[in-house]
Amino acid sequence: MAERKSEIFRSFPQALNKWNQPVLEQGRGRGRPGPRRPSRRQTGGWRCPEAPTDNERAEFPKVRSSVSKENLVERLPSEILLKILSYLDVSSLFCISHVSKLFYQLANDDFMWYRIYMSEFGWKPKAAGNVAVKMEPAEDRSTGCWKWMYFRMMTGREMNKWRGELRDIGPFTGLPQQTEWVLRNLNVSWELMLHTQRGQVVVLEQSRGCYLESSMIVHWSGGRLPSYQHINSIQLYGVRKEKLAWRSLILNLDMETHPYELIGKDGRIRLACLSPGVVIGFWTGRGTVAFIVISLHFHRLVEKILLGSPVCPYSEPLDRPPVDDSDPKFGLHGYTLHFVLHNTRTQIMSGHFRRLSCSTIQQGLAEMKVISRTNVSQHRSLSGSIRLPWKREKLEGSVENCCIMTLTLLDDFQKPFWCVSTPVTISMVKKSQSFDYSGTDFLMVYRSSEGQVKMKLVWLKEQQQFFLVGLTLYVSILKVNAHFSTKYKS
Repeated sequence: MAERKSEIFRSFPQALNKWNQPVLEQGRGRGRPGPRRPSRRQTGGWRCPEAPTDNERAEFPKVRSSVSKENLVERLPSEILLKILSYLDVSSLFCISHVSKLFYQLANDDFMWYRIYMSEFGWKPKAAGNVAVKMEPAEDRSTGCWKWMYFRMMTGREMNKWRGELRDIGPFTGLPQQTEWVLRNLNVSWELMLHTQRGQVVVLEQSRGCYLESSMIVHWSGGRLPSYQHINSIQLYGVRKEKLAWRSLILNLDMETHPYELIGKDGRIRLACLSPGVVIGFWTGRGTVAFIVISLHFHRLVEKILLGSPVCPYSEPLDRPPVDDSDPKFGLHGYTLHFVLHNTRTQIMSGHFRRLSCSTIQQGLAEMKVISRTNVSQHRSLSGSIRLPWKREKLEGSVENCCIMTLTLLDDFQKPFWCVSTPVTISMVKKSQSFDYSGTDFLMVYRSSEGQVKMKLVWLKEQQQFFLVGLTLYVSILKVNAHFSTKYKS
């Protein structure tokens, strides 16, 4: 039925062109009458007549010259257009709102969306009268309220559908076990928008994606991409094409407030990192973008897709644990860490660490030792070398001493406390810090407003292998106080 309605609407302009009737100007009561239609006896039924001759066209009243002759539909009164649009389904209505400003206003008519809402759900929410006041300014309260309510109810229905699948929590990651399965069944495509200094918008469809233990990697490449220096902002959307082509804003980066950091290069490519988790590869010497890679942590990723909007990312609700006044070190112990090092294709190292505690608090950071350099039994070997492979059409390569770190820190109640997935680099340390290994020492450091991560590695030339001999987390004490409702001082 929906396809039939859309077919009727698409054939409507063709019928108008064949009849070539004069169109009433919007805002006037009636226009001059056109030529008489042939009678049923003359045409042998209700068939459209042949196109009029030049002499017959000369008798037609002239329409406004400011309106294009091909744009006959937009010359109709808004009441008639609203009547036509009322026969469309939601998907067609959503698509036609992108045709022009007029159709955008008509397709967002609040009364039409009120009828769509009532036909779908059959009840009126108690706070519906106040929603428009909160969302729209006083002079424009008649638009947008019921459309927003409709999509909110639809996304809530979808979230309830998948919430049961996300109920089982992994014993090691602390994340829903079926996150990858749900993301695949949602059939989400990842769309990237690059806004340039010249006002251009470059839209990129994902080239490929890769699921890992607690994160996923998305690639964009191909086509003619702008110069890196000409990009003003980057926006990442999760798009569900089978559900009204709904876009949820996942990430919005302003290049002025998010400066990049060069993390490595090879013979063709230079890599720039933008926190959080964005890697841009551009051609050496030219500066044009070759590819973009983004690492997405699984934490709340399904909610970001289903409950986000095209203009505002999903805001994670506050889930503070109950305060325990009897514990003098409440919020400083009982942590669990799931730590993964990987590249864009394979996993390099994975570790699970329990019963972690903060030893000292200095300069606003709570220190948490995970792997001690003096305890050899805690040291971990890394499989493979630390490098970040890349591919652009038929060209491919890899940048050494770069990889991706995915960190999931759970609190004492096994709830996600700090989750991050971002590129990291290693640098050689001149003075050896390990007395148990005869190799080259490396240091890997990550810093953000939420905390810091320091890793110490040793490269054994004979075994051709890295060993992780030190791992320390530094958690922001402000983050601890905000989560546990405590008042620790640095």
